[in-house]
Amino acid sequence: QVQLVESGGGFAQAGGSLRLSCVASGRTLYSYSLAWFRQAPGKERECVGAISWSGVSTYYRDSVKGRFTISRDNAKNTAYLQMNSLKPEDTAIYYCAIRYGLDLRMNAYEYIKWGQGTQVTVSS
Repeated sequence: QVQLVESGGGFAQAGGSLRLSCVASGRTLYSYSLAWFRQAPGKERECVGAISWSGVSTYYRDSVKGRFTISRDNAKNTAYLQMNSLKPEDTAIYYCAIRYGLDLRMNAYEYIKWGQGTQVTVSS
């Protein structure tokens, strides 16, 4: 059974950058599409972006377009979330999640496996 572990979270100033990693173990990431979600205190979990199993197709929510980039290296069983031009409103716990399927989905309930999350805090 696949396990996901996120890392790379931490503190950043507004305008700064962080890169999150999601490493899979137990099974290859190759056959899964993957998404990054985030959840801020008192708010619902939201999809930041998603990437197809091949890495060819991506989706981003409007608030992060042009600032965040999702990528994956299936040979390393790792996915990444590069976050640039960070804003205080990006502060949240970030999770990676996977699902079977070729298309990109943004609903949390469609994802079958989740990492434990990594905290990102952006100060103004």
